[in-house]
Amino acid sequence: MQVIRGLPRKDRFGAAGLAVTIGNFDGVHRGHQAMLALLTSEARHRGLQSCVLTFEPHPRDFFAARNPAAADPPRRIATLRDKIGELERCGIGHVVVARFDERFAAQSPQAFVDDVLVGGLGARYVLVGDDFRYGARRQGNYTMLDEAGTRAGFDVARMMSYEVHGLRVSSSAVREALAGGRLADAAALLGRPYTVSGHVVHGRKLGRELGFRTLNLHFRHPRPAAMGIFVVRVHGLVAQPLPGVASLGVRPTVDDSRRVLLEAHCLEWPDSLGPEAGYGRCLRVELLHKLHDELRYPSLDALREGIARDTAAARRWWAQQGR
Repeated sequence: MQVIRGLPRKDRFGAAGLAVTIGNFDGVHRGHQAMLALLTSEARHRGLQSCVLTFEPHPRDFFAARNPAAADPPRRIATLRDKIGELERCGIGHVVVARFDERFAAQSPQAFVDDVLVGGLGARYVLVGDDFRYGARRQGNYTMLDEAGTRAGFDVARMMSYEVHGLRVSSSAVREALAGGRLADAAALLGRPYTVSGHVVHGRKLGRELGFRTLNLHFRHPRPAAMGIFVVRVHGLVAQPLPGVASLGVRPTVDDSRRVLLEAHCLEWPDSLGPEAGYGRCLRVELLHKLHDELRYPSLDALREGIARDTAAARRWWAQQGR
């Protein structure tokens, strides 16, 4: 899969053209997956390459930064790394990450069609969701896009909502499940356990001092959809995933920076791994069960006791699962 930052020119994709879908795709949930399956199917039948046009930052993040009092941006389900990884697993050929800025936000609906879909992507087929809007102040709708496609020479299709057990699958529903600590519900909406991935980075080594070595991964967004203490499964250290317990949040007891970090402690550390083995590796950490929200402890001794309780609770949970 090819990832392109910024809008390219259509000649980058060759003469055949693209089958394109457009959206934020935060979480790449089961509704997204159904849309992407339809896109790749249409691309094959039409002899086109499949492409997702997505945005960074999220448009609502952009507008909230301009006017914090008027907008409440959504909490982020997935980092850009994880979103791109899921799009690749769905068989997408190209991902174009457009920077959503003042200029992009000010485009008229017709300018979006002319400059982005035609001039930038050379779209021959465009698939959108039932609530798709585009252009400045969200003036463009499906009917306008369909009419513009007829004039410009590309087909337009719309996919209606995707439901599971009568519930519309959406990024908002995933965020609500994660915020409520309902990891099983989030997994049902996503079609997989909720996962955070990234390279292990060096920290203050405080975990070692407290007796609980941790693997630290940055979550590169200030407002993750899930925060707290979780039972987890860690992939990427050895052939088999390892059970663990993790904190996802801002570490209020030891850090005032508000930087979001995932700190995972493996309940079993294989003898084949040396003490420094984790650094630089790209790990996937599945969040399986929430123990509680983040806590601010009055001292490091209290923090050590709290981590010990969380570790014991995680071991009990794994024992209940037959581990």
